[in-house]
Amino acid sequence: MRDSKARRKIAELGKLGSVEKPAGIFRTTLSFNEQSMLCHFRLTRGSAIPLHNHEVVQHGYVLSGRVRFLLNEGQSFVATAGTSYAFDPWEHHGAEAIEDSEVVEFFAPMRPEYVDN
Repeated sequence: MRDSKARRKIAELGKLGSVEKPAGIFRTTLSFNEQSMLCHFRLTRGSAIPLHNHEVVQHGYVLSGRVRFLLNEGQSFVATAGTSYAFDPWEHHGAEAIEDSEVVEFFAPMRPEYVDN
């Protein structure tokens, strides 16, 4: 890779800062390169990520808590600890934290806007 800012091969969650966006959602970008990215999210009870979409594939795994994931046309599903999920490119999705939760998500390709912590 030409740009050292385009990759982070090794990371420890406790040694990285987080970004709060939107309110109550704390993202820590862990490892990444130009092809993929791994992020840790802490969601505080009542926080929400509005319905949105993006060109990258998104896989997730709920470590703790309960999160309602929103889909198109008012559909949703509740994910609890041990639940995994995937969103295809351009698939609309959002989230609401039913209780304090932790989630790990994998994006491919990486999301350049998440290289900020």
